[in-house]
Amino acid sequence: MRIHPTALIDPSAVLADDVEIGPYSIIGADVDIGKGSKIESHVVIKGPTRMGANNHIFQFSSVGEACQDLKYQGEPTRLEMGDNNIIREGCTLHRGTVQDDGITRLGSHNLLMANVHIAHDCIVGDHVIIANNAALAGHVHIGDFAILGGFTAVHQFCHLGAHCMTGAGSVVLKDIPAYVMANGNSVAPHGMNTEGLRRRGFSEAAIRGLRLAYKVIYRQGNTLEEAITQLQTLALEINEIDVLVASLQASTRGIIR
Repeated sequence: MRIHPTALIDPSAVLADDVEIGPYSIIGADVDIGKGSKIESHVVIKGPTRMGANNHIFQFSSVGEACQDLKYQGEPTRLEMGDNNIIREGCTLHRGTVQDDGITRLGSHNLLMANVHIAHDCIVGDHVIIANNAALAGHVHIGDFAILGGFTAVHQFCHLGAHCMTGAGSVVLKDIPAYVMANGNSVAPHGMNTEGLRRRGFSEAAIRGLRLAYKVIYRQGNTLEEAITQLQTLALEINEIDVLVASLQASTRGIIR
């Protein structure tokens, strides 16, 4: 374990043997940091917070702080983080609230670029990239492999499906279905994220099927219920459409149009 002499570590914090803590960082009570993790200088981590292995948190980030929700009255809530995450400079990740499940969760293999904000009760999946200065309001859910462009702002309770993508400066006020590219203020759909899917090994047949699914949702005048019915039939041949159907069925705010 390599802890700089200027770092402050609460006696109740649990650190794996090979964790590195940089100058002037503060590790609070009820914090658990997994093996191989590196905390740079001037980082503040408060508990209850659980971090997995091989996480790298850069300077001036704040992890596990109490949330900004005015309803929060100090109830016991927590933040959980998986493995192999990169948290760049100045990011803020807040604990949950009792108005939800009391937990903010960041999965594994995610990249949060500089000054990203993850608010209370957000659930972020795996392999997600969130670019500089993007912000998630409370209770937002982000699916696996989603990419959020810089300065994206996501309204509370929105769900962004797996493999979706937003352009820089996007304002998200409704749910984005899985695989869909979106841009604007407020965001509008702009096709499927086909190039991203190719890079992730999706077959051409699957991509053709998802393009057809996009037309069912956005080009044929169907209601959402009608679109889901048609997509469930298409999913019998193209398994990847199941993820899209699930994201549509999970929508509570309505999808972007």
